Amino acid sequence: MSSMELVKTAQAMVAEGKGILAIDESTGTCQKRFDAIDVPCTEDNRRNYRGMLLTTPGLGDFISGAILFDETLRQSTADGTHFVKVMQEAGIIPGIKVDAGAHLLAGHEGEKVTEGLDGLRQRLKEYSGLGARFAKWRAVITIGPGMPTLACLEANCHALARYAALCQEAGIVPIVEPEVLMDGAHTLDECYEVTEAVLRGLFNQMYEQNVLLEGSILKASMVISGKDCPERAGVEEVARSTIECLLNTVPASMAGIVFLSGGQSDIEATAHLDAMNKLGDFPWPLSFSYGRALQAPSLAFWGKDIEHNIAGAQKLLAHRARMNGLAASGRYDPSFE
Repeated sequence: MSSMELVKTAQAMVAEGKGILAIDESTGTCQKRFDAIDVPCTEDNRRNYRGMLLTTPGLGDFISGAILFDETLRQSTADGTHFVKVMQEAGIIPGIKVDAGAHLLAGHEGEKVTEGLDGLRQRLKEYSGLGARFAKWRAVITIGPGMPTLACLEANCHALARYAALCQEAGIVPIVEPEVLMDGAHTLDECYEVTEAVLRGLFNQMYEQNVLLEGSILKASMVISGKDCPERAGVEEVARSTIECLLNTVPASMAGIVFLSGGQSDIEATAHLDAMNKLGDFPWPLSFSYGRALQAPSLAFWGKDIEHNIAGAQKLLAHRARMNGLAASGRYDPSFE
């Protein structure tokens, strides 16, 4: 894929009124989700669940792409149609999670670094052959006493930039995701300070690694109070602080920014995205790349009767996709719920 094709794909991923569905949960994470609804986490059930999501009628009207887990990229529907083909026919771009997870950072208690660079060039070549046109790599940054350390930020930002360069070499658009976790009692101001440092470090590294920003997508955390903060900031304050932080750190040449929900409720994640887009025009599109905030209602309903609740679960996903599509254009209203 040429530079122009990378740019074209990246722009399609953040098309007006569309966002990205994240269904790239590892088998371990899927186990936890399925345990919560009393559904066995078998390969067949995982395939049937994700197939139910991907075959939702009209999904491509509001979803530009979907991030898949390795096994999902290789799977097919019950009638033998590859999921990649199902997505392509719906106008949804196939993507793939490529990192090997966050692991303890030696010498830095409580902090993690994402692994997975070894052998990545070969894996990206295979994924491209299987139909993936974009990829995702997630780093996790914890706010706490003495955290994050500079060593943690540098290790994760360097890995993200190396991954992005390898993706573009393989003709795949990289989504870089440096998630600042909501866990903890930190204030909005503390989250702003850490998020700003993370993004400055990331774009310095991307510049050093010759990453084409026009062919890249940032998956960003919102600047938000910690889950245990006694006085959590409201929707408007979160929106203003997030926009201010992004304007101070993200180059205008970046193809787009999509937000992770990071533990927010489905309604909260939609409201925050809408509030940001109502603040005005920005150098880059602001959209969504939600997992739980898109899937949660569907998963709960499907789990009640996995044989007969497929259509109802699909309607719930289509609704959340539409609500977030409206929010990505600043046209959402709570009355639409």
